[in-house]
Amino acid sequence: MNNKTVVCTLFEGHYHFGVAALSNSLYKNGFRGSIYVGFRGILPSWADRAVENLDLEWENGKTLKVVEGLELHFLPLNTNYHLTNYKPDFMLELLAGPAKNAEGIFYFDPDIVLVGPYAFLEEWIDCGVAVCEDVNSPLQEFHPRRVAWRRYFKKYDVDLFYKNQIYANGGFAGLQKKDFYFLNTWKNVQELMGHEIGGLNRSGFKNSDQLGEHLSGVYAPFSTTDQDALNAAIEVYNGNVSYTGKAAMSFSNGLALMPHALGYAKPWRINPLIEWLKGDKPRRVDKEFWNIVDSPIRVYSSAKVARMKFMVKISAFLGRFYGKK
Repeated sequence: MNNKTVVCTLFEGHYHFGVAALSNSLYKNGFRGSIYVGFRGILPSWADRAVENLDLEWENGKTLKVVEGLELHFLPLNTNYHLTNYKPDFMLELLAGPAKNAEGIFYFDPDIVLVGPYAFLEEWIDCGVAVCEDVNSPLQEFHPRRVAWRRYFKKYDVDLFYKNQIYANGGFAGLQKKDFYFLNTWKNVQELMGHEIGGLNRSGFKNSDQLGEHLSGVYAPFSTTDQDALNAAIEVYNGNVSYTGKAAMSFSNGLALMPHALGYAKPWRINPLIEWLKGDKPRRVDKEFWNIVDSPIRVYSSAKVARMKFMVKISAFLGRFYGKK
């Protein structure tokens, strides 16, 4: 098993479907090694074969050996943070513990599927901290959010230096060992941000606590908490950052690498035909999810997968004639 680099993700509730699809997509695109899965709540039924693993040195940590070359390590979390704000902390904990020998680490949100070769990711992090451009990019130097970040963090004697107008998505980050210290920068920036937003248990997502003024509004400086902190951290960081464009996450036309299901319409929760009636065509991530979700981890019956693939194809065909402009 290749343990040069490791992958991690975070989930609770129904996002376990995404964890399975992400894991399958990694394996089918060449990943061999360990995926560390931080979670709250209970494990899904497809992980019933996971067994306690004392070697993880993580309380109640369990390992699921899926197939030769693929292991998922389930690590229960003890934090009140909204999980979207726990990413740098989790990666640092892994690198100080179960993944202490890793030469590189990748974090993926569990609503992403990989469609490009994993080997490319390992080459990519040699260029610097790897991130993908967000759908809401660009934010130029004097965009209100960037100006607000500079003013806010200046109060804590933290200086931000504008790099470029790209605004990175918070759903993915990859780092080589030489850049692991970026995670401390991201973590510190988030902790300072926490004073402003009322604690890192809050985020701009629907199920978070009641939103305050700094978590609402299109130009609010911290409306996408972890993502805004990531981009602010990039401006604090003095190392190299390597970006792919919007196409990487299928936010625009071009070569896709890791389609990302933004918003609340997750592939495992929507009916493609109902979405078509609303005027929405199937996204690349919807198609890839149902193409990848049945192996090597199986979470649905073959009949369910076949039915959903058919519905995606039909709604894509109908969308050629009717849909939102």
